[in-house]
Amino acid sequence: MEVLLAKQCIPCTIDTPPLEADEIKVLRQQLHADWTVIDDRQLERRFKFKDFVSALEFVNKIGELAEEEGHHPDLELGWGRVVVKLMTHKIKGLSYNDFILAAKIDLL
Repeated sequence: MEVLLAKQCIPCTIDTPPLEADEIKVLRQQLHADWTVIDDRQLERRFKFKDFVSALEFVNKIGELAEEEGHHPDLELGWGRVVVKLMTHKIKGLSYNDFILAAKIDLL
């Protein structure tokens, strides 16, 4: 995880290829066990909280981090829960940036 944490997200271009399954497998091992890879195209993690306010505060922290990194997840907020979905929409798959942001979210 230290390698991912030391990196900054770099904007992808439309020509950037999505990560291959073997690359995804290696990077996934560097994240918290609760992250799930879906169809080798998306990372997802569900977080539980004691109430809505705690979940909202977490979403706001992710928002600040996403702005710093220039890479923005899809977030679902509900009472006592947050679902984080990461995918690089421009390339319709996973990029190194998704794993960098996931590793940094793991520290929040």
